[in-house]
Amino acid sequence: MVVYEPAQGLITDVFPCEDGHAQERALLGSVLASVQRNDLWIADRNFCTRAFLTEIDARGGFFVIREHQGLPWEMVSPLRSGGRTPTGQLAQQRVCVVDAQGHQHLFRRLQIKLDQVTRDGDMFLSILTNLPEQVSAQHVAQLYQNRWKLETAFQHLEAYFHSEINTLGYPKAALFGFCLALVAYNVLAVVLAALRGVHGEDTVDHTVSLYYIATEISATYKGMMIAIPEPEWEIFYAMNTADLAAILLDLAQRVSLQAFRKSSRTPKKPSPQGKKAPKKGHVSTAKLLMNRKANSATP
Repeated sequence: MVVYEPAQGLITDVFPCEDGHAQERALLGSVLASVQRNDLWIADRNFCTRAFLTEIDARGGFFVIREHQGLPWEMVSPLRSGGRTPTGQLAQQRVCVVDAQGHQHLFRRLQIKLDQVTRDGDMFLSILTNLPEQVSAQHVAQLYQNRWKLETAFQHLEAYFHSEINTLGYPKAALFGFCLALVAYNVLAVVLAALRGVHGEDTVDHTVSLYYIATEISATYKGMMIAIPEPEWEIFYAMNTADLAAILLDLAQRVSLQAFRKSSRTPKKPSPQGKKAPKKGHVSTAKLLMNRKANSATP
């Protein structure tokens, strides 16, 4: 499970688990231990549990999480119109959720009647939050929409950093490889931030190819480490953030974005609807290894 900071574009935490069949909710206890006061946690409905919401609230944090149908709550006030969002008509109400100790927590519940149904066929989207009333319902809805930046980050990890390497079958090796990909992703995020600071956010986001940037980094690294002796890099280890940022901005001014410009693409042709291959079941390597150990230990 990965924690992503949309404002910084960085992955700031990861909660690894060897069992590929483990449910995300099994890791929520570890996530809650990291919650700090005034944090804002944005997540999909799989994280909408009574314990997760009320514990964030009790710790002084905030959340914007899509409602899960199984969450028990009591209505405090009826739905009232809250204007529109870019995706539909908005309404909100107050609800109460009681934690395991019997303490009541008052939350806002937003309901968006979508102009277009989701890919799952949902016509309504409900969001729960404990943000104060000063944060408008439209702003809350926009915050949840930004959650998809995490999905984009995972797409980049898989496409450019090969975060899912088939040959790494052992769970610890696979997790290690994945975490190295996270570190590489953060390096790319810092490079892009420096480019945005010099060339402008819109220019970098719309014209620069992440594929070409990642390819340049991977292709140049080995030669650069040979050409520049290791002691020459030590100055960067002790450098403070402000000085490092100034150097990165200076280097970014010398980058020609033309070399990393996205290629123009023609509209995709619809794929032919042929016979689909049967899906193969997903196997948890961690469980297979655990069963093998148990069998070998049997007298």
